[in-house]
Parts: sequence; structure tokens; C-alpha cells
Amino acid sequence: MSLGRTRAVGLSGVNGFVVEVEAHVAGGLPGFVISGLGDSAVKQAPERIKAVSSLVPDMLVNQRRVTVNLSPAGRRKVGTGFDLAIFVAVAAAMRIVPRQVVEDVVHIGELGLDGSVRGVTGVLPAAHAAFLAGVRHVVVPAVNAAEARLVSGLKVHPVSDVRELVQRYGDLARGRAVTAVEEPAPDGSLAPRPTTDLSDVLGQTEAKVALEIAAAGGHHLLLAGPPGAGKTMLAERLPALLPPLDEAQSMSVTAIHSVLGFLDEVRLITRPPFVAPHHGASQAAIIGGGSGHIRPGAITQANCGVLFLDETPEFDKAVLQALRTPLERGSVTIARAQESVTFPARFQLVLAANPCPCGNGWGQGSDCTCSVTMRRNYFGKLSGPLLDRVDLQVHVQPPGLSLAAQPPGESTRQVAARVAAARAVQRERWRGLLIDGWALNAYVPGSLLRSPAWRLPSSALAPLDRALDRGSISLRGYDRSLRSAWTIADLSGLQRPGRDQVELALSLRRQAGIAA
Repeated sequence: MSLGRTRAVGLSGVNGFVVEVEAHVAGGLPGFVISGLGDSAVKQAPERIKAVSSLVPDMLVNQRRVTVNLSPAGRRKVGTGFDLAIFVAVAAAMRIVPRQVVEDVVHIGELGLDGSVRGVTGVLPAAHAAFLAGVRHVVVPAVNAAEARLVSGLKVHPVSDVRELVQRYGDLARGRAVTAVEEPAPDGSLAPRPTTDLSDVLGQTEAKVALEIAAAGGHHLLLAGPPGAGKTMLAERLPALLPPLDEAQSMSVTAIHSVLGFLDEVRLITRPPFVAPHHGASQAAIIGGGSGHIRPGAITQANCGVLFLDETPEFDKAVLQALRTPLERGSVTIARAQESVTFPARFQLVLAANPCPCGNGWGQGSDCTCSVTMRRNYFGKLSGPLLDRVDLQVHVQPPGLSLAAQPPGESTRQVAARVAAARAVQRERWRGLLIDGWALNAYVPGSLLRSPAWRLPSSALAPLDRALDRGSISLRGYDRSLRSAWTIADLSGLQRPGRDQVELALSLRRQAGIAA
């Protein structure tokens, strides 16, 4: 019986799982069959492997009956990254490479018809999953080697051609020194990223206060105002106010970008991502999904960072409604007939909206050409349940000409220092309450803030109680205003919020004046 084994890694969402690759080679009617619930790319692997095997001496795959099994057979296998593992398993079954050596090695890579081993996406989460499963040696395409080495404790072996790999395994079996593969040099031609500073935004004192509160407590934010008032400038400066990601968050964010193929620089991403999709994006592009292979959407790409929806009322209403569950849970589950995949989606949402479709409906509105019906339909996409989940809703006034001659305001560094100090206070306060690794006011359950241990005095809660009695805010809005008040107190250096902080939090929730 000619049986060879090795390992590969499959991806489900952004999480990997080790796959046992078994190959049986026998005589009889020639054929090549792969079982184990592979997608179309996996089913096409036999043709690539047949072509490549002709380049290796004594590997006459076309004259044998080959059966390959990918275990666990009940989990879906997606992509061309299984090519190299299948090739090595077949080679082990035919005694081209030593069986005992390759059994405990993970092989990842796509094969070209010329024998080259081509790069694939998702190498970082695949390598991390292999390490967690106890694997210590992984063979990857040379172009992906630096990405795989981001997983500490894992021995990475780059390969650029299957003939080199077969020769290296042969040298290893004969006790010879293995020649190291020369890896491609990193591209140093990347231009430096442009830096933006909060001091570039003229005026907008109230909006800057709301931005600082949002950064300090992890709150969602709505900026409403006329075109050119600075809504986009404010949103783009929010990520710089946030502290760097910790090690676990960096690994998660980098793994997501690896799966999406957006990992431009081979290094851990340490800054919160900023994602700003176009308003014409589909629900699958924003939330995640797709036909056949389920891919992460923009909300997952923005995990641990900021999702900015400019011209929010121009987005499809179904897309906006689909944001409600991820905003509450911090994750999104995409269900299909054959599989269900859960992606992380713990992001800060920033919405921007004009006063009306034409954008001129501010001030006296003399230049506005929108009818009442047009305005109602425009803001009708921003439903009450969605806005109820946005803690801070502020109106951005257009800056006057007199502001152009004024000195710049506070810099990003100054505001970020206050944000970091406020977050340190929250980490200490909510030390035993971690949600997805975060200890921020925005994620604290309202029931806890209303419990006897943390409940504020009646005098401080009076504005919120009156608003709740009048029906101007919901119980969710009550809790979210409480969370904002705690953040305002943290920025002010107070132990607990008082009436002033509660009133400011409530006013910032109503300032935009948008009626859903």
C-alpha cells in the first residue's frame, strides 16, 4: 500500500484549521480523485499537480490511480493553497520525498504549471492556526515567508519551486546540509503615508469635543452638516486619536488584512484601521458574504478601528439596517446553505450626512431645491433603531471666514494624550469586565451602570429621567447617554459624572437634529 501524509491549513472566515492530507497511489486505471468537500479551486488541483509532476523524475502521476482525502472531510476547503500539500502527500506516497519527515510539516502554496510555488492570501492566520495546533515547521511560498514569520515560535521554510523542495527533502533524508532558499527582497519603494493632524480643522469646537469623547470611550458618532464643513476631515483624524493596538488586536487585524489580500507591508498592523467604503457598495461588500466563498466585509476590515460612512443617506437602506446587529454584538455571522462563518466586527462607526439631498438646506436654506418629501426620504434611511445606537450626534457648522486667520487649535498629539489617560482610567475601573479584549465605557452593560454600585445620584440623573418619561429617548438611549457621561467625566478627571456631564452627554446626543 502506497500511502503518504502531510498537513495543510484551511480557512473558515479569518480562522484557520489544520487539514490532514492523505494520498493513496495504486496501479490500475489512471485517475486522480480528491475527496473532502473542496471548492472548485481544490477540484482543479489534479490538473496542476499532473503538469508539475512531469517535471520531477520518477513521479509518473499520469500512469497511476491517485486518491487524495482532505480531513476533516466535513469541513469546506477553499482556495488554491492546498496545491503544495497535495503534491507533497502524493510524492510521499510514491517515495519521492521521505514519508516520516513530511507527516508533521504544514505545506501552503499554489502551484504553477512551470513548477513554481506561488503566493496565496491568508498565510498569517493559516500559520497561526498551525502553531496553535502544535505544528512547528511550515513550508510556504517564498513571497509569503515574511508574513508567516510574524508568528513567533514557528520555523518557516520558504520555497519557490517544487523541484527545489524535492531536492531539499532528498538532501535531508540523506543527511546532507539543506540549502537555504533566497527570498525576494522587501520592496522599499513604498511612499511615506501623508500625515493629518487635528489642528488642520478650523473651528468646529463642538464637533472636536464630540470626536475626543468618541475616541476616549469608543462611542459611535454622527456628524451632520453642510458640504465642506469638515465632516470628512474630522472622521479621518479619529484613528490617530486612538491608542495603538495591543498584541492580540494587532494579530487579529493583520490576519483579516491577510485574508483579504490587503497586507501591503509585511509587518503587524499596530494602528487602528480606517475604512471608508463608497456609498454604492453592496451589502456583501459592507457586511460580508459573496457567492461560493464567504469573504469578510468592510465592517470586519474595520475591526478594532473606524468604519466611516460618508454620505450615509446615500447608502442602500438594507445595508444600513444590517449594521444594527454587528454594532451590538461586535461580530457578524454570514449563513449559507453549506456553511456559517462568523467574522469579528468590533469597530467604531462614524456617520456623515448632509442636511438634505442637494446639501444647501442649512441656514436660511434659500438655495435649497429639495422638497419636503425628498428630505423625508433622504433621512428616512437613517432609521430610529440605527440612530439609537449612535451615542453622539452633532451638527457641524460651516466655519466662517474669520476663522482662517486664527491660530490652529490643539494638535492630535495633545488630544490623544488625554484620550490615552481616559482609557487608562476605564481599564482600571472595568478591569474585570473585558469584552473582546476591550474595557471601555461604550461596552459596559447598562444594567451595570444602573446597579446600586454604580448608579448616579437622582440629581445627576434628572435630565435623563425627564427625557425618558417624555419619550424623547429610549431605554437604550438612556444607557448610551450614561456611558457618554462617564467618558466625559474621565476626560475631566472626575471620579463620577455629575449633572453637568449628564446634560452634556444628552445634548450631544440631540445636537444633530435629525428625525428618523
